[in-house]
Amino acid sequence: MREGNQTIISQFLLLGLPISPEHQHLFYALFLAMYLTTVLGNLTIIILILLDSHLHTPMYLFLSNLSFSDLCFSSVTMPKLLHNMQTKDSSIPYAGCLAQIYFFLFFGDLGNFLLVAMAYDRYVAICFPLHYTSIMSPKLCVSLVVLSWVLTTFHAMLHTLLMARLSFCEDNMIPLYFCDMSALLKLACSDTYINEVVIFIVVSLFLLLPFALIILSYVRIVSSILKIPSSQGIYKAFSTCGSHLSVVSLFYGTLIGLYLCPSANNSAVKENVMSLMYNVVTPMLNPFIYSLRNRDIKGALERIFCKKKIQLNL
Repeated sequence: MREGNQTIISQFLLLGLPISPEHQHLFYALFLAMYLTTVLGNLTIIILILLDSHLHTPMYLFLSNLSFSDLCFSSVTMPKLLHNMQTKDSSIPYAGCLAQIYFFLFFGDLGNFLLVAMAYDRYVAICFPLHYTSIMSPKLCVSLVVLSWVLTTFHAMLHTLLMARLSFCEDNMIPLYFCDMSALLKLACSDTYINEVVIFIVVSLFLLLPFALIILSYVRIVSSILKIPSSQGIYKAFSTCGSHLSVVSLFYGTLIGLYLCPSANNSAVKENVMSLMYNVVTPMLNPFIYSLRNRDIKGALERIFCKKKIQLNL
C-alpha cells in the first residue's frame, strides 16, 4: 500500500530458522514435540496445584501462575512457527505482529516478576521461618500476583503503542521466527529515538531490577544457610530453593547471553537459537525441574493416582 511517496507495510515476513528443506520435517516434529511437552507439563503442574489442598500455599500460588505464564509465553510464538513450517508461508499481518509483540512482552515479563515473588517467598521461608505464615499472608500473596499482572500489562502496552506509531517502508523481512521488538525497530523508517530511550529505561527497571532483587534474596538466603549448625539442615535449606534457583539460572542466563552480552558477530542464527532457549526450552524444562526436585509435587501426583486407583477398585 502506498501513501504519497511512502510505502506502508501491511505484513512482515518471518525468515525464521535457516533449516534446509530436507531437514524441515525433522525439525517440525522436534518443535511440535517440544511445544506439546511444554503444554502438557505446565498444565499438569497447574491441575495438580488446583486439585491437591496440600499445595495451596504461597509458593505454589506463584508456581501455578508461572506455569500458566510459561504455557502462554511459548504459545505466543510456537503455533505460528509450526504453521509457517508446514505451509511454507512466512507472512504475518502488521496487526498480528503487534499482537505478538504485546503478548511476548506480557508473558515474558510476568514470568520475570513471578520469579521475584518466588525468591522473596524462599527468603522469608529460610531467613524468618517462625514468622513465615504471618508475613506470607494470603492477602500479600494475592497482592504480589495482581501487582505482577498489572505491571506487565502496563509494560507490554507501553511498548506496543510506541511501536504502533512507527512507519515501516519497503523492507519487511524479520530475520527471526517471531516479531521481535528490536528487529522491528531496525526496519522502521521513522524516528525510533523515543522507543530506544523507553526501552533502555524500562529494561533497567523491569529486567535488571528484578534480577538484582533475586540475587540479593539469594545472598541473604546463603548467608542464613551457612549459619545453620547441622549439615542436614543446610541440605534441607538448599533443597527448598534449588528448583527455583535452577529456573532463575535458565531464564536469566539466556536473556543475558542474548541481550546483555552481544558478540560482534551477533548473527540471526545465534539470535534465533538463544530466543528458542528462553521462549521454548525454558518453559518446557520448568515443569520437569519442579517435579523431579520437589517432594510436594511428587507427593501430590502419588495422592491423585492413589485416589484414582481406589475409585476404580470401588
